[in-house]
Amino acid sequence: MPKTVEQNSIRSILFKTIMLITAICLLLSLSISTYLSTQEQKKQLISKLVLVSEIIAFDAMPSLLNKNRPAEERRLKLLQQVSSVTNLHIYALDEQTNKPVFFTSFNAQKSPPVPIKTDSINDFIEPQVGDEFIEYITPILNNDQLLGYVYIRGSLDNLNKFITKKIIIDIAIIALILIFISLIILRLQKRIASPIENLSLLLQNIAKNHNYYARAPLTNLTEITRLSNSLNVMLARTQRQIKRHEEDKKEIKLLNSNLEEKVSQRTIALREANKELLSTLEKMHQYQTQIVENKKMASLGQMVAGVAHEVNTPIGLGITGSTLLRDKLAELQINFQNKSLTASQFEQFTNDGIENLDLIYSSLNRVAELISNFKKVAVIKDDEITSTVHFQQLINDTLLSMGQELRIKNPKVLINCPADLTVESKKGPLQQVFHQLILNSLLHGFVAGGDNVVQIDIVATSTKTQITYTDNGLGVESNIRAKIFDPFVTSKRGQGASGLGMHLVYNLVTQALAGEIVLDTEYQSGARFIITLF
Repeated sequence: MPKTVEQNSIRSILFKTIMLITAICLLLSLSISTYLSTQEQKKQLISKLVLVSEIIAFDAMPSLLNKNRPAEERRLKLLQQVSSVTNLHIYALDEQTNKPVFFTSFNAQKSPPVPIKTDSINDFIEPQVGDEFIEYITPILNNDQLLGYVYIRGSLDNLNKFITKKIIIDIAIIALILIFISLIILRLQKRIASPIENLSLLLQNIAKNHNYYARAPLTNLTEITRLSNSLNVMLARTQRQIKRHEEDKKEIKLLNSNLEEKVSQRTIALREANKELLSTLEKMHQYQTQIVENKKMASLGQMVAGVAHEVNTPIGLGITGSTLLRDKLAELQINFQNKSLTASQFEQFTNDGIENLDLIYSSLNRVAELISNFKKVAVIKDDEITSTVHFQQLINDTLLSMGQELRIKNPKVLINCPADLTVESKKGPLQQVFHQLILNSLLHGFVAGGDNVVQIDIVATSTKTQITYTDNGLGVESNIRAKIFDPFVTSKRGQGASGLGMHLVYNLVTQALAGEIVLDTEYQSGARFIITLF
């Protein structure tokens, strides 16, 4: 059964993607803004507390010198106006031990006292920031003489309230922007998705009713317009091709009524070939429902172009020969009716007729052969029984059978595998694969008189056999690498290559041998194919 692919609409993908990107950008932007603002507020709060502690230290110097504690306590009560200060201690140096001792303190309303910090003076020389408080100790100096210390403790409540308020505002901004963006996306969805849906409905109608006269409308979107133009060109070409075939059928039918039995038989063969060709083209039309899938559409276009190129020439020759024969026959009929027909004219007619019939026969035979080959590579049905295959002997037999073909460009063939390597596989398809790969190198890669080398490396394990086929030829052109295994893909069209060889190799490996084959696109010194048999 074909693999089921989860379906998603363009509308949904567009909405989710833009909303996700917008939300991420907003969150990053506002988070960074909030973080920087918080850091700035924290720095300002620390600077404020340091400044207050230095002012208190300067004002406390006379009180410590005079040991006037009541005056200092009255001064400290003014700190009630500074909301950020919750606790403050002043420590004096003991005259005997020279150690800090408690002198006086300040506690803001609703702020509990804090333990004395005389034992941890050095821990607060730099501001210490906790989850709820900032603590700092400033020395009290009198002309470089240390008199004591000021311990100050500030609350982070205002900072936390600022952060909370900032987050609420940011959330509101994000919500408003997302609502605005969603309205824009809905309008954008309609503008982008509607033309695509119209194209899809048009293609379904064409595939169902074979209405090739229909045309895709133009839109104000460049990409959709290009797709519509390409679809219209394809429909126009298909329409002309069908019309040409209908005219050819009428002309052949007219010739059938006047020609002799042999001509009639050839005409019937041509009609059957045309029917088979139309049947093949009809199957190709079924792929038009997948026009939005660019890769499949490109492959279908390549296939149709190959069929048309290979078949149009012999059909054209057949039509030319039959038309010429019809003109000669009409001329002979006029002479016969006028009783002016001579033996030499009749002899000339028979000679020309034989030549034209030979041309028609060879052209129709070429068409039949091409269609037969196309059907052959389309589906590989191999009923050969699996047997033990000796690789070196198999390759040597293949080279021996290609002696005449190898003699022209005389490549050196290197086989790297154990002499006694054998696997359980199918000899016939394997031999065809090697034959086609070597033939492909001779036709497309090598030049006469060059240092041509083919190298075949075979490595077998308990689970698989890997065959690496390498040549040092011209390599595969970059424009056909991705579709080298498609039918009718060739770099030498019109030079004896039909583009079916590598497609046949692909079908033999994947169907008859149940393996896989890939082209090594990184290899630049020629062509390299990697075959894996399981």
